[in-house]
Amino acid sequence: MKETPLNNLTPLCPAVTHLLDQVRMHPDASIAMPTQFNFGFDVIDFAAMHADKTAFIAVSSDGESITPYSFSELSSRSNKAANFLRSIGTKRGDFAVVILPRVPAWYEIIVGCIKLGVVSMPGTNLLTARDIAFRVNKTNANTIIVSAEHVAKIQQIRHECPTLTHFVVVGDHVDGWTIYDVDVLNHSAELTAVDAGASRSDDMMMAYFTSGTTSHPKLVPRNHGYALAHALTGAFWLDQHRDDVHWTLSDTGWAKAAWGMLFAPWLLNSTMILYDGAEFDPSLHLQLIKKLSVTTFCAPPTIFRIFAQMNLADYDLSSIRHTVGAGEPLNPEVIRVWQQATGTIIHDGYGQTETVNIVANTKAFEVRPGSMGKAVPGFDIQIIDDDGSIVADDQMGHIAIRLTDPAPVGLFNGYYNHGGQLDRSSFRHGWYFTGDTATRDAQGYIWFVGRADDVISSAGYRISPFEVESALLEHPNVAESAVIGKPDDVRGHIVKAFVVLTEGSHGSDELTKDIQNFVKEVTAPYKYPREIEYLDSLPKTISGKIRRVELREQG
Repeated sequence: MKETPLNNLTPLCPAVTHLLDQVRMHPDASIAMPTQFNFGFDVIDFAAMHADKTAFIAVSSDGESITPYSFSELSSRSNKAANFLRSIGTKRGDFAVVILPRVPAWYEIIVGCIKLGVVSMPGTNLLTARDIAFRVNKTNANTIIVSAEHVAKIQQIRHECPTLTHFVVVGDHVDGWTIYDVDVLNHSAELTAVDAGASRSDDMMMAYFTSGTTSHPKLVPRNHGYALAHALTGAFWLDQHRDDVHWTLSDTGWAKAAWGMLFAPWLLNSTMILYDGAEFDPSLHLQLIKKLSVTTFCAPPTIFRIFAQMNLADYDLSSIRHTVGAGEPLNPEVIRVWQQATGTIIHDGYGQTETVNIVANTKAFEVRPGSMGKAVPGFDIQIIDDDGSIVADDQMGHIAIRLTDPAPVGLFNGYYNHGGQLDRSSFRHGWYFTGDTATRDAQGYIWFVGRADDVISSAGYRISPFEVESALLEHPNVAESAVIGKPDDVRGHIVKAFVVLTEGSHGSDELTKDIQNFVKEVTAPYKYPREIEYLDSLPKTISGKIRRVELREQG
C-alpha cells in the first residue's frame, strides 16, 4: 500500500500525530486512544499557538463577501462562547440544541461547547417545530441556540419542553431571549483546559440524530474520542494536506458536517470554506471553486447529479486535486461525467452517523467506479451473515465492524434512550451491524447493495436497488431514480422504479418501454423495473437521502 503523505502535515497536535503513527506502523492493529482529549483545546488552541493560519473562509450567500478567520481568532471567539454559556448557566453534561446556518457563530458555539463539556446537538435548518420538540424532550435539553428564523418554532413548542430554560438567539434581537451577538462580546477570550475541567476521550461530546430513512430518528451520542478518530477520515479519504482549501457541502445539522466541516480537515490543519448560501445555486458553487482556490471538494450524490447535467466546460475547476462523494453511493455515470470535466475521479466512501469513515477509495489504490473502496486502516470491516460468519467473496451480507479491545475508534457505544440508557441491539456476535448490505470481491473492494430493509427478493433473486438505480441513471432521460420491491402474488416482489425525468422529457408508455429495455441491456434482464412511475421529485430525508420507506407505502 502506498504510504499516505503524513509527513507534510506537520505541525499536528500530539494526539493526532500519535494516532496516525499507530495506523502507519500497524494498519491492522487496534488503535489506542488517549485517556483525555478535547478537540477545542488540543487541536484548535494548539493550531493557534503552533501553526496559526486561516482556519476557515466565511463566504456570503452572493459570493461577494469573503472573510478569512485564523485559528487564533477561532480560539479566542470559542473561549468567549464558552464563557458566555457558563454565564447563562449552561454547564458540563447539559444538552444544548444548536440550529444555525453556515455562519462563524456556529463554529464559535460548537467549539465553545466542546471546550466546556456541554453536549451540543446540531440540528439542520429544515427542522420543524415538532422535530425540535422531539429532540429537546429526548434529551431533556436545557439550552437552545438558534437563528432568528427558528424563534417562532420554539415559541410554538415552548410549553411542551419544560426542561428548556436558556433561550439564545444569534444574529438578531428578540424580546425575552438572550442575544448572543451582544452578550458574547462582554466575556473573556481567556479559557484554559484547567478552567473548563478535563475531558475524557469517552465523555459524551456531541449528539446527532440519524436521518430516519426507515423509522423515527435515533439519537447517536458521540464522545470526545470520536473527534480525534476523524484524523483517519482526513488522512485517508479526504486526503488532507496542510495547504489544502477544503469545501464540504453540508447543512450544519447533518453528521456530515462533523466529518468535513469541523473535525477531519482541522485535525490536519487544512483551511475550510463556510459558505452561507441558503439556496443551492449550482452555477455559483462552481464559480466559487475557482474564486476560493478550492483544492479538495466533497458533496452528496444529489449535488454531483445536478452538476452532471450542466455544461461543466463553462467553469474553471482546475484548482481541484481531490474529490470525494458521501451520503449514498455514487452511480458510475455521474463519476464518469465529473472526471471528464475536472480530471479527478470522485472517491466514494462509507460511514455512518454512528462511525467515522470506515470504507473508502483512497490514493493508495485504483478506484473502481461503483465501489465504496476498501476498509480504512485501523478497522476490520467484513461482510457477514445474520449469525456473524464472514460470507464468501461476491456474496451479499451485512457490512460489519469487528469489535476489538480497545474498541474501534470513532464507533459509538449504542443509541441514547431516555435516562441515558443505551440501546446496543446492533452489537452482536462480536460485530457492530451497520444495517447496510454489500458484497466484497477477491481484491477487497466493497460494493454497496442497500439498507438491509431495502434489498428486493423477487422470484428467488436478491436484487440491489442501487444497482438498478445506477442502470436507470445511464438513460439520457432519467435525472433521478429510486427503486423498491412491490409485493407480487407470483414473484413475491417485483422491481418498481420511481423516476424523475430530465428537463424537457415527458413520461409515456413508449418511454417506459424504452427505459425498461435499456435496463435489460445494462444489467441482468431479471433486474429490470416491471413498473415505472414518474414523479416531479423523490421523497428525501432532511439530509438528502431517499426515503424508500415512503415510496413503499405508496406502492
